[in-house]
Amino acid sequence: MAANALGRAGVNVRVVDKREKKVAAGQADGIQPRTIEVFQSYGMAERLLREGNQMHMAAFYNPAPSGGIMRDGRAHDVTAPTARWPFEVDYLYCFIPVKHSSYENELQVTLHQGAIEAIFLDSLRESGTGIDRPIEPTQIIIEDREDVLVDPDSYPVKVTLKHLQAEVGEETEVVHAKYVLGADGAHSWVRRELGFTMDGEQTDYVWGVVDFIPITDFPDVRNKTAIHSNSGSCMIIPREGDIVRLYIQLSDEDAKEVHNAHGRIDKMRWTSQRLIDVARRSFKPYTIDVSGDVEWWTLYIIGQRVASNFSKKERVFIAGDACHTHSPKAGQGMNASMNDSHNLVWKLAHVLRGWADPAVLKTYEFERRKYAQDLINFDREFSALFSGKPRTEENQDGVSHEEFLAAFQTFGGFTSGIGIQYLPSIITDTAHQSLATDLSIGTRMPPQTILCAADARPFELQDLLPSDTRFKVLVFSGDLDAETQRKKIDAFANGATSEGGFLTKYGKRVGSAKGWSEVFEILTVLVGKKETVNYTIVPAVLRSHWSKVFVDDVEVKGICGGTAYKSYGISPEGAVVIVRPDGYIGAIAPLEGVNVLDEYFAGFMKQSLST
Repeated sequence: MAANALGRAGVNVRVVDKREKKVAAGQADGIQPRTIEVFQSYGMAERLLREGNQMHMAAFYNPAPSGGIMRDGRAHDVTAPTARWPFEVDYLYCFIPVKHSSYENELQVTLHQGAIEAIFLDSLRESGTGIDRPIEPTQIIIEDREDVLVDPDSYPVKVTLKHLQAEVGEETEVVHAKYVLGADGAHSWVRRELGFTMDGEQTDYVWGVVDFIPITDFPDVRNKTAIHSNSGSCMIIPREGDIVRLYIQLSDEDAKEVHNAHGRIDKMRWTSQRLIDVARRSFKPYTIDVSGDVEWWTLYIIGQRVASNFSKKERVFIAGDACHTHSPKAGQGMNASMNDSHNLVWKLAHVLRGWADPAVLKTYEFERRKYAQDLINFDREFSALFSGKPRTEENQDGVSHEEFLAAFQTFGGFTSGIGIQYLPSIITDTAHQSLATDLSIGTRMPPQTILCAADARPFELQDLLPSDTRFKVLVFSGDLDAETQRKKIDAFANGATSEGGFLTKYGKRVGSAKGWSEVFEILTVLVGKKETVNYTIVPAVLRSHWSKVFVDDVEVKGICGGTAYKSYGISPEGAVVIVRPDGYIGAIAPLEGVNVLDEYFAGFMKQSLST
């Protein structure tokens, strides 16, 4: 994820991997709604949706009075009201979330990690980046001198690499880097070398994971299903093709059997067939068997830990499982990991280009560590509910279906990634939140259909906010047929493009012929009707092209559009919304308050030498 984004930004990247070849099967497999949006921002969602399995429904099974299990109900899989996927497509570019009862029908996609890596590998080739295998680091040294660390042109990190299949005399290589990212898993070598600890706790719960094609009479095998039985708990995750994944809780006796003398899991003490046998007990009275061979399986102990630090001297960073570990049943591991990198890469790109002060890199740990701690707290509660015994006549202290369903609904915004909100910082200014009451500063910009004012073509707003390292300046101008609004937009245009205005001061970079469009993308959204609006009413300096002016109106079939101002809580007086390069809302300002944005960007951007 990091290499792909940095490569697209023109950064020279080297990726080394200890594995001899890419992942072929198993491991992580769930892509949450927000991560699908992130994939879309990099132009990779179409393939993901085409190849992956879509999960729309969840089913819940609990002990039946007569023995075995019975279904207590079904629900839409994720409760995240503004998630973009899934959608009904009336025609190619009109997106309509489907509301049903008290839930929103949101999409989670499952596709095994090897296939997801393949999407990235193909994208990396486009920027000329490959993966060097099999190579492992043996030493990392960070320069201590402050003058070297603050020098943007320095290479203060030295990494010694060992080529595991090299000819004699060519095994060792030394790389000098400006920055290093350790995305090397829960047992991270980089984390250990930096002296960071993993703080938290480990539970006694032991779970198995097995991927296979089932032969079964179980009616919800193609739905995400949680089974609470007197014989243990189990979760079904439908996968691409006919494959399903089972998460299976081992009993206390079985758990003892898989531990070695050091208290660690030893897979040699267990088999995939025994996992299937444990699952059979939970499925009764239904039957389940394996068609063909098991695709992949493993065992794990649930642990919830967060690294003591996410970076050292803002030159070496860790991401993903290297800095947070938790259970996999809520589908957060790969999603959290990729969104760590998504948060970091634009900041690195801006610093490397000399656009931003290196202090912006401190916001990576500030934002993602808070998220990681929230994730651990959520996972602790969710895992306890899932691993706990079900409530029955004999066990009134067990977990009831109502408790589990309530948690499922309550945490929907978090597990989907849609509800993540970053706290105020130099890149997240909440001072003018009241100007857009239904947008939350620090969250990602939610989707809306708007029309190009020049030709009435509908667009999904999120498609106009690609992850291309640029800040998006969304000018909600109101109705420019009104003289008061025209005066406001003229004042904004004059102020933003003046010598001291943020577009000029931070946008016009030395040696660039693009003006401020290299750093900023300006999109104007008008109040008006497609039949009468004129895009040329927007000041010329704010419209780099006719396609950058939009109107908040319903599209020609009358199905979608026309609700952006209302959905975002923006009044006809208008507002300016700043969307960060990662798609999160950084600030909101009044049209007549361009100085607010001057101050916002002054907090972390470097003034262009051309001014």
